[in-house]
Amino acid sequence: MHELGIVFHIINSLESVGRENQLTQVANVTLEIGEVSGVVDSYLKDCWKWASEKSSLLRGAKLITQEIPAVTYCEDCHQTYGTVEHGKVCPFCLGGNTYLVAGNEFNIKEIEAC
Repeated sequence: MHELGIVFHIINSLESVGRENQLTQVANVTLEIGEVSGVVDSYLKDCWKWASEKSSLLRGAKLITQEIPAVTYCEDCHQTYGTVEHGKVCPFCLGGNTYLVAGNEFNIKEIEAC
């Protein structure tokens, strides 16, 4: 379960930002998570509930997640398409000269302080 490691990384980052900005309490944290990032949303939220309670800055903070759609680019026909629906084969030209351009990342989008 790599979600716990991700949560610890996020909490460490947020505590650092909190110290720099003299925050005392965070109400909400919004994360963007790629559709094919391998992060399981329910596991992430369970880990968040447990780990955030150990931080005075984040105790009670709600974790909000938003999905970033997975998009693939075809170098043959220069089109983009939904990765999950079509995989590595371009639905426009049926070529396989493709690569993922979005959807495997996760980012802290917003922090809402109390």
